[in-house]
Formats: sequence, C-alpha cells, structure tokens
Amino acid sequence: MSDGETPSGAAQTTRTRWWLVALVAGVLWLAGLIAFAESIPRKVIDTKTGTEAVVVLTGSAGRLRTGIDILARGQAKKLFVSGVYHGVDVRQILRLVRRQGKALDCCVILGHRADDTRGNAAETARWITKEGFTSLRLVTSNYHMRRSLLEFRRAMPGVTIIPHPVFSTGFKARSWWNWPGTLQLVIVEYSKYIVALMRPW
Repeated sequence: MSDGETPSGAAQTTRTRWWLVALVAGVLWLAGLIAFAESIPRKVIDTKTGTEAVVVLTGSAGRLRTGIDILARGQAKKLFVSGVYHGVDVRQILRLVRRQGKALDCCVILGHRADDTRGNAAETARWITKEGFTSLRLVTSNYHMRRSLLEFRRAMPGVTIIPHPVFSTGFKARSWWNWPGTLQLVIVEYSKYIVALMRPW
C-alpha cells in the first residue's frame, strides 16, 4: 500500500485493475470470435484436385453424400468415414445417401473408434499410415472445418490435406450474429477451437 492510501482505496484499485483485465480479455475474445466467424468457408476453393483418400467426419447425411460423390467421380481411391456408430455398415451408409453403390463397397471404410474431432484425426492418421497415402480431401461442415484442419494437420504433418466444406441450410454464414442458432453454434465452435489451439501449451 502506498503512503496515504487507505485499505478501502487499495481494494478499489485492485477491483479496477481486475475490471480492466476482464474488459481487455472480453474485447480480445469478441474480436477473435468475429475473426473466426468471418473465416468460416463460404465455398469450396479446390474442387478439381484428386487425392488418394477422401475422409468424411460423421455428422450429417450431407457430408456422407458429398464424400460418396467425390469417390464416385474418381477423385479419390478410397473413402474413409471417421466416427461411425458401432453397428453401422457400408451398405447402410450407401442407402443413407440414396445411392446404388454396390460397386463402391470395396472402397468405403468405416472407422468406429473416434468420438470427437481430435479422435477423428488420430483415427484417420492410423488409417492413412496403414494405407501408405500422402494426400486426402477432408469433408466436414464449414463451421467445423477450421478446428478439423488444426487437428488433422497436427496428427498428419506430412500429409497434403485439401478442405472440402459442406454447407447446411440451417447455418447462416452471412449476418450470423442475427440468427440465434447460428450465433450459438459459432460461439461453441470458436470456444472449442481456442481449447484445441491452446492444448500444446
């Protein structure tokens, strides 16, 4: 305590400092949230480049349909679906995307060991290593892509990864702050991204 400063004055100074720290932290968090939301892909940048594998992270029929279409076009040798519920087989997956895909049965592999994005990356890395592949096209929702790329690039630093975001009609990328459902999803995904980013520290 400095000369002439009362205990109550010192407490007030401490409280003011903590409020300033909280204010700065809040501003930084908000700025990061806005930057994160604006970085969410709004289109597929590279639709032409072929890869040895296409990897789909489970979550919606749209992701699976996209992965199957990429495989059917011959842009990948095999399709790996990570995070599939136990008991789901290839024919169920193909029926889900409304495709008569018997010719593709040999080329669709299901992974059942992952239950989060970090697990998806680890599960895929094991499969990629086993296959000897060096490139993959990653299919997941656009709002999930940045965190997925972070985890996948950590798990497979020597593998070329091409992002292939999928777009849900329920996710409003433009004016996202005006849509409560989209705003909540962006906040949750941003928070998970920050946790994943800070994990090595």
